[in-house]
Amino acid sequence: MPGLPALCLRPRDLRRGAFLTLLFAVSVGTAAATGCWGGPEGGPVAALTSAGEPEPGPAPGTADREAVERAAAEAVAEGKSGKKAAQEVVSRSGDRWGTVYDQGEYAAFAEDLDGHWTGVGLWTGRRGDGRIEVERVQPDSPAARAGLRAGDRLLSVDGHEVSGLPVADVVARLRGEAGTPVVLGLSRDGVPLRETVRRERLRADPVTVRRLADGTTVIKVASFTRGSGERVKEAVRQAPPGAGVMLDLRGNPGGLVTEAVTAASAFLDGGLVATYDVRGAERALYAAPGGDTGRPLVALVDGGTMSAAELVTGALQDRGRAVTVGTRTFGKGSVQMPTPLPGGAVAELTVGTYRTPAGRSLDGGGITPDLAAGDGAEERARTVLGGLGVGS
Repeated sequence: MPGLPALCLRPRDLRRGAFLTLLFAVSVGTAAATGCWGGPEGGPVAALTSAGEPEPGPAPGTADREAVERAAAEAVAEGKSGKKAAQEVVSRSGDRWGTVYDQGEYAAFAEDLDGHWTGVGLWTGRRGDGRIEVERVQPDSPAARAGLRAGDRLLSVDGHEVSGLPVADVVARLRGEAGTPVVLGLSRDGVPLRETVRRERLRADPVTVRRLADGTTVIKVASFTRGSGERVKEAVRQAPPGAGVMLDLRGNPGGLVTEAVTAASAFLDGGLVATYDVRGAERALYAAPGGDTGRPLVALVDGGTMSAAELVTGALQDRGRAVTVGTRTFGKGSVQMPTPLPGGAVAELTVGTYRTPAGRSLDGGGITPDLAAGDGAEERARTVLGGLGVGS
């Protein structure tokens, strides 16, 4: 479906640290109770993509695109930073999810659409007090081999202090050419550490599949990067006949809308997946025909399930295709589209919202699962599948 925006994996507040801590899906800290993750090195998994031009005029509570462009142009003409001037306008606008990237940041984040990047293998997060912490370490990455682990505090990158910086700026410092060294200053339990690692070309697997003893297929979708939707469809095709499926969307911060719709199509025979509006003009997303509509299905969700993952959850729940198990989802259902700015920066500005087939807004309240479950969610899901005639 060309021309569709992506549901960004992470809001400006996650990058800037004003509302939540970081992304790529567990709760960290009191101020970040919803618990989103950022992409590799802490950046979002998906940069926004849209071939269509949105209608003129700002949506309520969002940044005025023309004002953002004008601020960037005036700053560039005066020899100043167009990105900084544009970000000031976005920040004042109240656009909670809007942000501005420079060329390098946008290009690096766009790499994540393919599920690969060049870096050291860290997912970093910003706490409310500005601290930058390691939230996750990519297995068999330079960071993992150096012994870095979740909970380490990142103090500096190549001698530059990172505390208080926007996460996007930290990401830019961590990334670079494969084979180049980067010196990380850290603190673990108050003890200073210094590690030199070399950047590598890394890849995250967005979809993993495992089979339980009773034949149930568990499909874990970590993010909706390019190709993930077809991976879900293939996993369903390979599942034993009549066996149930657990679609695990816990901690999934979103990604490409096209991939989310493809994943939903694995379980639907056409029909509505979601509607969305772009500056007041309503549009619709439809599943492809021919999906498996008879196989018992449970969708696992939590507070880290957001954006495109919520779109899938809402469609399966509203259409009675899946029983949802877990905790309330994040509640990120707004649409952002990119605007190129003078000087080379790119602004992501909110232009509308998504709704489920039943008309529920995804933004703000999240999705309440059919059955509440915390740590024992997978066991609860197995019980549900048993009640549907699958497993013990």
